[in-house]
Amino acid sequence: MTKKIEPDIEKIINALDDKYGKIDQDLDDHLEGLLQSKPITYWDYIHTDALLNLQLPRTNVPDENVFIMYHQVNELLFKMVLWEIEQVCHHPNLTVDFFSSRLGRISRYFDMLTSSFAIMQYGMDIEQYMKFRKTLTPASGFQSAQYRKIEFASTDLINLIDARFRESIDRNTPYEHALEHLYWQAAGKDYNTGKKSYLLSAFEEKYKNEFIAFTQEYNTINLYATFKRLPEEAQQNPILREAMRHYDYTVNVTWVMSHYKAAYHYLNNGETPVEATGGSEWVKYMHPKYQRRIFFPDVWTQEELDTWGHNV
Repeated sequence: MTKKIEPDIEKIINALDDKYGKIDQDLDDHLEGLLQSKPITYWDYIHTDALLNLQLPRTNVPDENVFIMYHQVNELLFKMVLWEIEQVCHHPNLTVDFFSSRLGRISRYFDMLTSSFAIMQYGMDIEQYMKFRKTLTPASGFQSAQYRKIEFASTDLINLIDARFRESIDRNTPYEHALEHLYWQAAGKDYNTGKKSYLLSAFEEKYKNEFIAFTQEYNTINLYATFKRLPEEAQQNPILREAMRHYDYTVNVTWVMSHYKAAYHYLNNGETPVEATGGSEWVKYMHPKYQRRIFFPDVWTQEELDTWGHNV
């Protein structure tokens, strides 16, 4: 007995036929393929087995696993942030509502990153950390390429230039020269001699060309540039401005200071800060009052800009 095709099912079949017809595919072949495919499971969809086997500690110190997994979670959240930024910056018909909602998502990711530093600060024994940390030399969280891309995609490159060199760099400056004067270069370069640490030179060898291409792509479509292209009425929208302020302050002050305090917890012996694993001068380049990293200057008052990072 032939089963009667319900109207809803027939509608779906017609829609599928139209979908595959547009790409010159035969619907019958795809339907037949469904007969052979396996049902999806949570562990197959999330690739749980692969994910849980990505932790490869270099020592037998138990808390090294905490350190590894914590940073892997960070990288997944950075990927989520970049995905949201990409949707805004490449949106063909951007609206204030869409812009605001995606900034809200991004801020929630960074709110999570900020609160998660309690795991780093209180979730590892200092004694255990000091045992395994030297095996990480010269690697450093400084070398997170995704975080650097978040910065590039958020604001004009000039706002990421070391504060000491901003007046000598503008939009006509070659990208390669500008990259040589980014604020985080202070973590791995002696500006008196020009000598770079291995931390920085290895990082640039791996990512420099990729960074140049990425900064070129986002030069005129980064979040700040996208905001400045909006009509004046949209730029003054209080919901959008508050979303931008929250994101800017969360990333460049709150999250940075949570990172700073976690590092201080482990690397300060009460007198002189211990050098980070990559050899970076972490105090000078992390604290917001030194470099004044601000993604969206237009949404802050002059007083707020002048006192950026002073009260943390």
